[in-house]
Amino acid sequence: MARNLTQLLISAATTLLLFWLLSIAFGPTPPLGPFFSPSAGFWANAVTSQKSDLQLDMPGGALTETVSVYYDSLGIPHIFAQNDDDLYYAQGYVTARDRLWQMEFQTYAAAGRLSEIIGPSMLEYDRYRRRIGMGCAAEQALSGLVEHPETARAVKAYAAGVNARINELNPAEYSLEYKLLDYRPEPWSPLKTALLLKSMTYTLAGHHHDLQMSNTRAYLGSSFIRQVLDIDPPLNAPVIPPDQKWDFLPVPIQQPDTVFKPSIATKIPPFRPDPHNGSNNWAVSGSKTASGYPILANDPHLNMTLPSIWYAIQLHSPTQNVMGASLPGAPAVIVGFNEHTAWGTTNVSADVWDWYEIVFRDSTLAEYRYNGSWRPTTQRVEKINIKGEPAVVDTVVYTHHGPVVQTSGSKKMRPGIPRYHAMQWIAHKRSNELRYFLELNKARSYEDYREALPHFDSPAQNWVFADHTNIALTAAGKYPLKWNGQGRFIGDGSDPRYDWQGWIPFDHIPSVKNPARGFVSSANQDPTGDAYPYYLDDDFAPYERGRRINDRLAAMDNITPRDLQQLQTDTYSYHAATVLPRLLRDLRKDTLSPLKREALASLAEWDYNNDGELSAPSLFHYWWEALDNAIWDDEYHAVSFPMERPARDQTAHLVLTDSTLSWYDNITTEESETLNMLINRSFHRAFRQLTKEFGPRGPRWKWGQVNNTNLNHLAQIPGLGQPNIFTDGARESINAIRGDHGPSWRMVVAMGPAIDAYGIYPGGQSGNPGSPYYDNMIDDWTRGKLYPLWFMKHRPSSDDSVTYMLNMQ
Repeated sequence: MARNLTQLLISAATTLLLFWLLSIAFGPTPPLGPFFSPSAGFWANAVTSQKSDLQLDMPGGALTETVSVYYDSLGIPHIFAQNDDDLYYAQGYVTARDRLWQMEFQTYAAAGRLSEIIGPSMLEYDRYRRRIGMGCAAEQALSGLVEHPETARAVKAYAAGVNARINELNPAEYSLEYKLLDYRPEPWSPLKTALLLKSMTYTLAGHHHDLQMSNTRAYLGSSFIRQVLDIDPPLNAPVIPPDQKWDFLPVPIQQPDTVFKPSIATKIPPFRPDPHNGSNNWAVSGSKTASGYPILANDPHLNMTLPSIWYAIQLHSPTQNVMGASLPGAPAVIVGFNEHTAWGTTNVSADVWDWYEIVFRDSTLAEYRYNGSWRPTTQRVEKINIKGEPAVVDTVVYTHHGPVVQTSGSKKMRPGIPRYHAMQWIAHKRSNELRYFLELNKARSYEDYREALPHFDSPAQNWVFADHTNIALTAAGKYPLKWNGQGRFIGDGSDPRYDWQGWIPFDHIPSVKNPARGFVSSANQDPTGDAYPYYLDDDFAPYERGRRINDRLAAMDNITPRDLQQLQTDTYSYHAATVLPRLLRDLRKDTLSPLKREALASLAEWDYNNDGELSAPSLFHYWWEALDNAIWDDEYHAVSFPMERPARDQTAHLVLTDSTLSWYDNITTEESETLNMLINRSFHRAFRQLTKEFGPRGPRWKWGQVNNTNLNHLAQIPGLGQPNIFTDGARESINAIRGDHGPSWRMVVAMGPAIDAYGIYPGGQSGNPGSPYYDNMIDDWTRGKLYPLWFMKHRPSSDDSVTYMLNMQ
């Protein structure tokens, strides 16, 4: 009896302990009881049935007229509203219905608030975001948004729609990520839209190499910069054809008499946003197409995640009918088309983030030297809330240049940022990019496109355009007036001549309309040739993608949309075609093992296409990487501070044109190395490395596996991404897939009496991992297939293949 009583008490105590453990959270881990609840936990996110038509009664006064939303077989919503306020309200609602967690998470990340939902592990990330002024940038953007009536109404209506969705949710309906991280959505506001837009500026215009370049000049000398880093390979093809005439008088710019030499003292590793953030776009005129009308194509290259960065949508009202890719969290279509025009974008990579060395009067940082006198600084207090811990208060010092990101006494910043230096960044300026998108969505002609462009400030983009008769491309953005090379190195924060001296006039910004060659294109290469009179930057993408696009378009006639879809998935490597014959010529074959001879034979027969089924691309990429490291690692690893490394096409140019350079010798050895020696050693090193990572030469050496394509979850939550996708392409190919980076949206639009449009992205419309629309497009995207986009001119009839519809009133 006593034994049975003891067992009963132990069983009861164990049950109580289990319930207690399931009800509490451990660090960032949510309480497991609610998470595993059949009614409100993660089980509730599984989609087990086909969606059916719904009649939605929105909050009183939210809509002035009934709005109908038709969902097609891809889960794309087609919104029909009778006015624009209702249209953007509905866009906010339906986007939040599919992507609310993503929308919120992106703005938490942009604002430096991830510690609130994840915990202390994100404190330094949040501190960095606050110190570079993301909050300040969003506030400036919000000022620009609300001071213009149309954009103010759009962001307010969009926010109201998002909040309508939030307010109708119960905990069981929260996205899986809310349950995993144990928090709930908060009200949406126009500030969150501003944060999202400035986050895109950071992604595409957040690069800076002033510190690296200043270190390189100090260590390797100005001659190294002239001879190596200033190389312009002969195959480079500027975005604007080099024969373009500039028929304007450039604005004069004041330049210092002497070169400022900064006092560099840092061992922080360098940081720049993904250097492969780029894209391809082009438009061909009717003279080169089978239909006689222009065709436009675009594929922005960004980090690829689940959920996708893009959300496909159609917006229809009496003032507009537009379709394409939107950004979850912002009204309008970003990349897309309407019944009269189409547009797409690539990154310009202009230098709009500069560093200034600041001389402070004393350790209080209350005053700094400028133009011969002391100026007061200002302070911005940032309170960082942390999940499970007390908040941290951080004070950021601001000069007229911008924030002083890294100061003595503050913890080391994550990126490579010099101490006591102020940053000046285009994102800190008041702007209203949304006005550009709202106007472009309604554009009917080339003139409308040009009228909208001055409202687009940052990040600077190559906006390609087509209507029924014209094609055009404008490197649009707000560019600071700089003397040649200004901002390439750290500037003197006390000298006004290092300040930005105004802005390049809009009419002087690089653009081209209906060129004689019959097409416009860009792939992040130099925007212009040497004749352009303004300085934009010295750091643009290697030439290979741009050259390949231009070569193919020049050779094509009677072009169809299918032709351009195939061009988007072109895997040819100009890099391999130019470099590999040189490497093969100098490789000693007589000492190779049978396995290496077999691998070498595959290289010799290779057609330079980065085809996933081939092993030759794997060996070539590893060989080139080993050779590049053999040439430069001795110089660059000899010091502990960050320096600017030559680009791929610059090193390739040296290898092809000069075998006697002193840089081939390894300064850490007594032996005098030659290029021939490095080519041979790097081949064997590449073979060893591939064997180490993928085993003996065989199926695992196929490029599709070595290319290592992964679609990770946006918050890096295990199990919610899709790893190890077998892909073609490479960074230097038009199909620029490498790792988790690549074509985040492919679109082809054929103009004409009826628009013929195609699109796809790696993911799906839903942000719910339990939905069949979470990742349903990935396989077809991998195969290079684009879906016909159902662009409705009118509400669909009962005979049309609408999957389901929402009526909102």
